[in-house]
Amino acid sequence: MKPVRRRPIAASLVRPNRPNQNVRRRERGLTLVELIVTVAILSILASAAVPIARFQVKRQNERQLRRDLWEMRDAIDHYKDAADMHAFQTKVDSQNYPPDLETLVNGVDVQGKKVKFLRKIPVDPMTGRAEWGLHSMQDDPTSDSYGGQSVFDVYSKSMGTGLDGTKYSTW
Repeated sequence: MKPVRRRPIAASLVRPNRPNQNVRRRERGLTLVELIVTVAILSILASAAVPIARFQVKRQNERQLRRDLWEMRDAIDHYKDAADMHAFQTKVDSQNYPPDLETLVNGVDVQGKKVKFLRKIPVDPMTGRAEWGLHSMQDDPTSDSYGGQSVFDVYSKSMGTGLDGTKYSTW
């Protein structure tokens, strides 16, 4: 009899090579460390981005405040110019300035036509309300009180300070 020759076991029948359990545990630990490092880096980057975002929002609000103040002051000037040209009658002691901001929005009658000088009273971006500080010609320029005679100037009621170091109420 011939000796039986054994065939080698086919590679497909052998269990696939599994990595050592110790190697697998090290990979899990390394992944956790990588996750912790990643979270730490992201939190550092986020903490650096928050002040920049706040700065941008404040700058945008300041631009809006300047635009709103310019728009209202321009409307006051147009009202005064029209009153100086006798387009409509004003109170004697008002020096041809509007009695309030609502008059600029509601308009005045000029030869049977309604003339509006301001579309709406804008919202103060610093306070979030459509309330503005007012000055009349009879008021002390440095005081915050309003005598109620006429509107010569407007300012923000915000007590905050701008990026340039000046108070919003002095703009």
